[in-house]
Amino acid sequence: MRTRGAIGIDFGTTNTVISTTDADGRAHLIVFPNDGSDIVAFRSALSFHADPLDERTRIVEAGPWAIEAYVEEPLETRFIQSFKSYAASPLFQETEILGRRWRFEDLLSTFLLRLRAHANGALDEMPATAIVGRPVNFAGQAPDPLLAVHRYQTAFERLGFTDIRYAYEPVAAAFFFARKLNADATVLVADFGGGTSDFSLVRFHRQDGEIQSTALANSGVGVAGDAFDYRIIDNLVSPELGKGTSYRTFDNVAPIPQRYFTAFARWEQLALLRASRDMRDIRGLLRTSTDPDKIARLVELLDDNHGYRLYQSVSRLKEALSADEAATFRFEAGDILIEKPVRRSEFEGWIAPELAAIEGAVDQAMAAAGLGPEGVDRVFLTGGSSFVPAVRRLFADRFGEAKLEGGGELVSIASGLAYMGLERDLDAWTERAPGGDD
Repeated sequence: MRTRGAIGIDFGTTNTVISTTDADGRAHLIVFPNDGSDIVAFRSALSFHADPLDERTRIVEAGPWAIEAYVEEPLETRFIQSFKSYAASPLFQETEILGRRWRFEDLLSTFLLRLRAHANGALDEMPATAIVGRPVNFAGQAPDPLLAVHRYQTAFERLGFTDIRYAYEPVAAAFFFARKLNADATVLVADFGGGTSDFSLVRFHRQDGEIQSTALANSGVGVAGDAFDYRIIDNLVSPELGKGTSYRTFDNVAPIPQRYFTAFARWEQLALLRASRDMRDIRGLLRTSTDPDKIARLVELLDDNHGYRLYQSVSRLKEALSADEAATFRFEAGDILIEKPVRRSEFEGWIAPELAAIEGAVDQAMAAAGLGPEGVDRVFLTGGSSFVPAVRRLFADRFGEAKLEGGGELVSIASGLAYMGLERDLDAWTERAPGGDD
């Protein structure tokens, strides 16, 4: 059975948010009961492990349940997160998990099915139309956007949707914001996700009581919140785990290999490092390192699977520095204790390359639209990294603090997508996959 209206699906690198509309034209976020509370941001993650009673049976989980499974049994569980980053990669064809080959569309459709199962019945009956968000520029090297949309299309068709449409994520956020406008305006929307930062310039006006728009320009860059997290770890944590130190090899002294620390770019990679051949060499460093205490911390962190807890500490620091000029980073797990004061200015120095890339993408959008700062009436900042003061300052310095708007930072895209589904001229806001139905 199908309900009327449309469903908005913001499949993000870090989180996925779903919104539906009712007969009265109101958008409602889908909530997922979890551990005594309701969440709307469903972690974009999957876990796979064999049933201990039947090794031929795979137990698959998603969202926070996937994280729990991985934390409990890291070496017995294949954990995948941020897999949106591979959507547009021609190099990613498939991956083998417990003896079965999985393509991207297999991962996405499986994730969506598990997400639906955790919605407490709210997604049992869905409309035929799905409005799916997509980034302006997909992440990765030489991304192929047509390939990504084709993969999306296959996955969403498997869920039974017959009318699948796509809208740029920042345009969806702009649509959500435009409902609050009481005058015509040119709006710059900056959407900061986990893997990408996207920007859209849109001219909004009302005609016969309905919102009309003209797309002026889009741009994007493959850096966002995940890159900020890695900068904190690389500058603050990794030196306490042996980065920058040396080890003795025969009569020589050599630097600790950098590749041991690049695995910290994503915490789930740490279990793979532990299971790799490198782990034997890391253990050997306990005997040959010039600073064995630091290597001992690295070994314990990997052996006892403290990666997720480490990233929680990083997130807490980032949030604290968004509110205060200084904060204390504290990571304690087992015998490991890393505690250091951090000034906001230090953090901003660490993420300077990412800030420059973001600013360059904004320059690109402004140039494509042929606008100067005075031609933009409102700037809508959305996504988790929009709370980072240095990010906000980029826009305040250029456009003026008075033009900056926020609100619904984590849910604006999904809500905007759902509201789009109520438009009489849906083709004005969305596109179908190339080769799809007209």
